[in-house]
Amino acid sequence: MYRAAAKAAAAATAALLRGAGDAAIRRNARVPSPLLRAGIGGRPRFSTSVDAHQSPPGQSPNEHQSHQHARPGTPYYVDSTGPSSSSAAEAAAASASSSSSSSSGPASSAAEEARRRQRSSPLGDYREEQRRVLQASLRHVKTLGWSEAAMIAGARDVGLSPSIVGSFPRKGAALVEYFMDDCLQRLIDCIDSGDELNQLIPSERISRVIRIRLEMQIPYISKWAEALAIQAQPLNAPTSLKQRAMLVDEICHAAGDDSSDIDWYVKRTVVGGIYSTSEVYMLTDSSPEFRDTWAFVDNRVKDVFDLKKSFREVTFSGDTFGRGCRCGSGKFLARIC
Repeated sequence: MYRAAAKAAAAATAALLRGAGDAAIRRNARVPSPLLRAGIGGRPRFSTSVDAHQSPPGQSPNEHQSHQHARPGTPYYVDSTGPSSSSAAEAAAASASSSSSSSSGPASSAAEEARRRQRSSPLGDYREEQRRVLQASLRHVKTLGWSEAAMIAGARDVGLSPSIVGSFPRKGAALVEYFMDDCLQRLIDCIDSGDELNQLIPSERISRVIRIRLEMQIPYISKWAEALAIQAQPLNAPTSLKQRAMLVDEICHAAGDDSSDIDWYVKRTVVGGIYSTSEVYMLTDSSPEFRDTWAFVDNRVKDVFDLKKSFREVTFSGDTFGRGCRCGSGKFLARIC
């Protein structure tokens, strides 16, 4: 009798639990997975939907649940026979890039060098009307200086209203900066089109390019001290430094410089110093056709290359002396032992 009562109580309890479980599923509450109810698997796993406990054959309920709740637009399938499509695409892209880089060889390096040397026009940021006004204004610098008056006169020369000068916030500084950009563009054209530099050694190339650039300032030499003063003003200094850095970079490229380490900075610093000192020296040069200035440029470039040669010789001598000392000490130790 007791045994029958116990079986009846157990059956009633089981029925209540099944009813509570089904009600919980209908309420989308967390309940043990079917595998756990069947006694399969060790760690309990929980599902959050009715579809979770109806997993397809051969697939775990958690995988089925993640597939059902995947975000729209994202693939939820997993290929069990190989890597996923995204991994395969990444692997294919990596192999393609490696094969293309290995097969391209010198051609890719040449293309990279061409892209590195590709330069944008310094005058590309100017509008057509602005270029016309600034170019015409340069004819009045000798008499009016690097001033707003010269820009107004230039606007009248090209048939535009003087009010266009108001589009240049810094007036005289804009005229100086345009002249620097125009000279840089002319220098680039000269370097790219001339074969004269290819027949010179690096030191002669640097001297020649610096001279070509300084010769562009000769028509305005009487007013160039004013231009330097305008460039030195705090508001104009950043643009001035940028333009001079671009100029020095072109000079180094013309000399065949292709360094990519600390020498890149050292060479441009030295060349920039030579150009700036030569520019200041030119203001005080009263010799015919600025012969003293060109001699000054040649001597400074020669000093730099002589210093570089001396540094290499000292380094080589130090290495040789060090090797000799090590060899001599080794022989001495061999004798006493």
